[in-house]
Amino acid sequence: MKIQTRAVHAGDRRKPQTQIPVSTPVHFAASWINESQAEQDRIFGAEQKGYAYSRYCNPTADALEELVTSLENGHGTLACASGMVALQHALTSVLLDRPRRVLCARDIYGATIKLLFDVMGSYGLETKFADTNDLAALEQALDEFQPGCLLMETISNPLLRVGDMPAIAALCKARNTVLMVDNTFATPLLMRPLEHGADVVVHSSTKYLSGHGDTLGGLITTTEQFHETVRRLSRIAGPVMGPMECFLTMRGIKTFALRMERQCQNSLALAMWLKNHPRIEAVYHPSCPAHPDAAVIDRLLPEGLYGGMVSFEIKGAAKPDIFAFLDRLNLVVKATSLGDVHTMALYPWISSHRDVPPALKAEMGVRESLVRFSAGIEAVEDIIADIDQAL
Repeated sequence: MKIQTRAVHAGDRRKPQTQIPVSTPVHFAASWINESQAEQDRIFGAEQKGYAYSRYCNPTADALEELVTSLENGHGTLACASGMVALQHALTSVLLDRPRRVLCARDIYGATIKLLFDVMGSYGLETKFADTNDLAALEQALDEFQPGCLLMETISNPLLRVGDMPAIAALCKARNTVLMVDNTFATPLLMRPLEHGADVVVHSSTKYLSGHGDTLGGLITTTEQFHETVRRLSRIAGPVMGPMECFLTMRGIKTFALRMERQCQNSLALAMWLKNHPRIEAVYHPSCPAHPDAAVIDRLLPEGLYGGMVSFEIKGAAKPDIFAFLDRLNLVVKATSLGDVHTMALYPWISSHRDVPPALKAEMGVRESLVRFSAGIEAVEDIIADIDQAL
């Protein structure tokens, strides 16, 4: 069954109800009444499927998790309250019986860096960076640091690098290192990391999967090896997504493939237009023939689908110039997020990568003149007209 069809149907109309609702209901109950204490005992002991307390599981969450598991071709999924708590919980789970060392891709979301160093680092986690687009250097870093986990993004934030995931997975498997992939930018429409050898996939479902800017959420999908640990620890730590957020996320996912296809088309058209604009210094988009990862992109991403993100640098622009440019935008939404139905603009220098040390920002190539756009589903001519007048 194609992913577009699974996005519409998986998870819904779940048995064993006699009368099955067409769409999954929102189950707001915090706790559940069982037929007997013996049954409750079996449910608490995970010997019997059922509901006792919504920190453990909830029917609305179960439906969303079944849907996402289907989309990612995984063994199981846990729905969490945000993308960042999903990432933290996933890292905690896989490092229980491994060295508490994370080799992190150099090109990655700024808040992920803060989580690794400021939050998890205070509990003894060691983190080092590596260039996941240089396989020889990555192999050397794996051998020297011997991490329990390698963390990367499918398409990196904000310069849209794409690593050779099958080759990276092979390096990790040879060293018993968990490969964890943030698939937020790509979504399961463009890539399903577990099919390429990854062990754990995380999403900020706030972005493309929900798609409407009205709910926070995170998702962890794993192979069979890690699912029970992720689920077991969640029953204690309680990072779970609420039932209303599960419902909204599930409703959003039903149209995510359609939205993502349109967003990919719009970002491609926008990137092509920007390349010819006299005020633009550089354009970052996976479709570019000169993209440093072009060969990997041609092999791993579906033809014509390069994601909904495009980043670019304005010639000679410093912080005040970028502020002025963004303030002149009328249609484009200037807010901290991405993946919504409306086009969004973000200035990484003051937001997503604000707290990244200057030396690391320079190594990443995140300059003061860089802006990041998330293409929406509007008519692309209107998006371009707004950016043109602002430039």
